[in-house]
Amino acid sequence: MQKTALFVFNGDPACFIHVLLNGLDMQEKGMQAQIIVEGAATALLPSLADTGNPLHKLWQKAKTLGIVDGVCKGCAHKMGTLEEAANQGLTLLDDMSGHPAMSRYIEAGFAVISF
Repeated sequence: MQKTALFVFNGDPACFIHVLLNGLDMQEKGMQAQIIVEGAATALLPSLADTGNPLHKLWQKAKTLGIVDGVCKGCAHKMGTLEEAANQGLTLLDDMSGHPAMSRYIEAGFAVISF
């Protein structure tokens, strides 16, 4: 099975939607996709929880399907969204000096794509 880790650093919603769409598409086609929210993208967490946000339904679907692996703890702290990540039940990833390590995914057989 093809396994892909999608690291989204970019906080632009126009970029984030493509991460969600690709992750969901991969999952629907029998591939394993994991979305890791990093960098400036962690600032989007509050707006993604807003039911009026056009990305909300895709975000909820990705979380429900379990393809959101987690959120960078260091970046969420810097962006002030640690509490929001907890409110959404998201895993805080911090195995590399407070940030998620790409090496962990590579060692597990994932291809890594960053946005």
